[in-house]
Parts: sequence; structure tokens; C-alpha cells
Amino acid sequence: MEITGDRISVNGVAYVPETQALQPSTKTGGMDYVIVRTYSAGAFAGYLKSRTGQEVTMVNARRLWSWDGASCLSQLAVDGVSKPENCKFPCEVNITLTQAIEIIPCSEKARLSIAGVKIWKS
Repeated sequence: MEITGDRISVNGVAYVPETQALQPSTKTGGMDYVIVRTYSAGAFAGYLKSRTGQEVTMVNARRLWSWDGASCLSQLAVDGVSKPENCKFPCEVNITLTQAIEIIPCSEKARLSIAGVKIWKS
């Protein structure tokens, strides 16, 4: 266990106080942290740079290839994952997605949880 200020980490999982759990995620450069589900490219978590129709540009986005500890993307956007060791999230990339069908704002708790998942490599 590691304690830094008001944050606690256990086995690589960062926890935040309950009072901060459902707060909107921290913005970077004025951009919101969101999960975007696409028609055919899967789901991504990252900072929403722009949106025009179904075209979405994201910064520092991670593909949510496989996760454990959240029942669906909605729960993932609120709570993050409870089993980060079983998740497969590759490295961050800047990406433009052309068929976005859902954009879900993330809580700070979820952003920290997703960021805390070890980079998956095959």
C-alpha cells in the first residue's frame, strides 16, 4: 500500500476519496476525459479534442480492448475497473475516429482507474 496526499494505491490500483469519486474528470487543455464507443473500431478512453458529426478526435486515448470489474462502458465511465490486472488496454495514441456512436463523460475515479491499468502488449 502507498499513500500520497489523499490518494491510496494498493497493488497498483489508485483509490480516491468517496467525495471525489463522482466528480467530473480533470480536464487537460480544456478537453474532457471521455469514453467513445464507435460503430466498428471498438471503444476508446481519452481526452475529447473535437467532434464534428460522427467524427471524433481524441488525445492520449487508450483502446478499451478487454476489461474486467465493470459490467459495461457506462459503469466503466463512472467507477473505472475493479480488476485492472485482467484488463487489456494498449498504450495511449492520438486518434481520429470516424463512426462515433456514443460519448460518455468519465468521473475522476474512472480516469485514474483507466490510467492505472498496465499497458497491454502482446
